[in-house]
Amino acid sequence: MAPSEVFARRRARLQQSLSGPALVVSGFARPRNFRGNRYPFRAESHFLYLVGRSLEGAVLALSPGRAVLYAEPPDPIEALWSGPMPSLDALAKDLGLEVRPIAELVVDGPVALLPPQDRETASWLEELVERPVDAGGAELAGADAALADAIIELRLRHDEAAVAELREATRVTGLAHQAGMRATRAGVRECVVRAAMEAEIIGSGMTTSYGSIVTVHGEVLHNERHDGWLTDGDLLLADVGAETPGGWAGDVTRTWPVSGRMSGSQRAVYEVVESAQSAAIAAVRPGASFRDVHRTAARGLVRGLCELGVLLGDPDDLFARGAAALFFPHGVGHLLGLDVHDMEDLGDRAGYAPGRKRSTSPGERYLRLDRTLEPGMCVTIEPGFYRIPFILDEPRELGELASAIDRRALEQLSDVRGIRIEDDILVTPSGAEVLTAAIPKTVPEIESAMRA
Repeated sequence: MAPSEVFARRRARLQQSLSGPALVVSGFARPRNFRGNRYPFRAESHFLYLVGRSLEGAVLALSPGRAVLYAEPPDPIEALWSGPMPSLDALAKDLGLEVRPIAELVVDGPVALLPPQDRETASWLEELVERPVDAGGAELAGADAALADAIIELRLRHDEAAVAELREATRVTGLAHQAGMRATRAGVRECVVRAAMEAEIIGSGMTTSYGSIVTVHGEVLHNERHDGWLTDGDLLLADVGAETPGGWAGDVTRTWPVSGRMSGSQRAVYEVVESAQSAAIAAVRPGASFRDVHRTAARGLVRGLCELGVLLGDPDDLFARGAAALFFPHGVGHLLGLDVHDMEDLGDRAGYAPGRKRSTSPGERYLRLDRTLEPGMCVTIEPGFYRIPFILDEPRELGELASAIDRRALEQLSDVRGIRIEDDILVTPSGAEVLTAAIPKTVPEIESAMRA
């Protein structure tokens, strides 16, 4: 956990951007199925960024000249179930911040705030500020929009403390992926590999930064089922990341063969995706457009599929016509930080620079980030190849590109359902650093790791 001075500096920077009072809430734990059985509490990321402590039901009140944390005083009865909590005085000393009882929080006049993610917190805020608050809403205006823009500007480029947290998250994420490779064998279920991967994360004092994807059905982009059986000939796609106690996320995908050795067709497609990813990573540098990074990956994928005979025609013409989206329908990556899709609770306001809008074209409509890259930003680069029936068997989705696919060549890749390769990239003053470079990625590296 970063020292209190780090959070004080972050708050001070935000306060310099404020023209009036603002509230940043931590949120409440969500009941799992009844009040006494709750999901583990995690504070809203904006609160964590400014306070560094996951305090349920707390509010940070900011104005240009003052910062006050309002929190629940410790409850002796609750200590019976959850253990003793620090007094507000002790909390103030620890955080280097004025702390007051939550009952003393009174809003007198307009105040800026950000929409929380749960309805309970939103309802509580509505009573406090006497105006509607949309849970999870990203349509902001007035002072709320100005607060969101100020926080985005603050969080887009990571300070040294944040980078240290990201390094630790990616280090443990790497341990998880190597454990998954070692645990993979035919005759076990996906959940066995998931358990091995998450055991490394939990054993490191962390939790997962999102629902783990460990599946032989990699063509389902966010497949969170883990009940499938592994058989020789399958590829296993694992999209698993660790989250530090401070809330910072790792996000990595690797794809490896259940048998420990890729078939010729699997290796051929894998190396097309790997080449596209390498080209995209090489394009990450200060001043580069992330949309161009995405297009670099998409263009590389089309070129590789033409070389395999899956796509027919001129690669540049096919790319211009959107052929990459037939096999790579999602964006090449996103911001990474306290959220695995950093600040996506604010919608495209965070991911898209002012004046830029989301495209409606099949190849770019799911692109989560369109900004000019700057030192301190952290992004994922994660191209893929997927044989998705909804796209490949649907004339309306294929359109004029239906004739560009060689079905016979595609059928020869029937043992490839989905391949995704994802790394976490820190933009540096001179280029980029792959934070996850130690995780086996090339075919020889993966096969060697599995033999070990």
